[in-house]
Amino acid sequence: MGVDKSIAVVALGAALLSGCMTSSRPELPPAAFVAAREAPGEEYVIGPLDTLNIFVWRNPELGAKVQVRPDGRITTPLISDMPAVGKTPSMLAADMKLALGEYIKDPIVSVIVENFSGTFSQQIRIVGATEKPASLPYRANMTLLDAMIAVGGLSEYAAGNRARLVRYDRATGKQREYDVKINSLLKNGDTRANVRLEPGDVIIIPESMF
Repeated sequence: MGVDKSIAVVALGAALLSGCMTSSRPELPPAAFVAAREAPGEEYVIGPLDTLNIFVWRNPELGAKVQVRPDGRITTPLISDMPAVGKTPSMLAADMKLALGEYIKDPIVSVIVENFSGTFSQQIRIVGATEKPASLPYRANMTLLDAMIAVGGLSEYAAGNRARLVRYDRATGKQREYDVKINSLLKNGDTRANVRLEPGDVIIIPESMF
């Protein structure tokens, strides 16, 4: 009787462990390692600490190379505390044109982003058992492989095939989670495990229990 109970306990423990390792999260469709055709991403949105090169045609003294402050604003000649975060470069140029119009006639303003960080909604964040957790600026056609190369791969104790990707669904306003198999991608070269990323994705990599 005692033996039967021991067997039952072991079987129950195995079932529970199996249940813990089985996920009901969906998986994303695979992405090619090399895109057949590059396509532009969404227009870039300026974030804190981005460096901006601002040009004012025929009025170079009104232009400047500035870094967006942590409060999301910039200051240039004749313009103080202009909100920049959350705007595209063309939107910021239009706002600066309006502000400079009080001092010069029909200013032509252009804004170029350098050393960009992007807003949190545009960054790819990778946390957990990786060599160097990081926030990466999203770029068009970025894949899981690109992100993992950027952070140096998995740590020694990572459970890469139990990783998950958290994505905000703009259509529904809800957060969704997907399974991603990073071990299969990096160690086995499984092309099906490489998935396309979207701005704002968060990749969470747990540690192995053993």
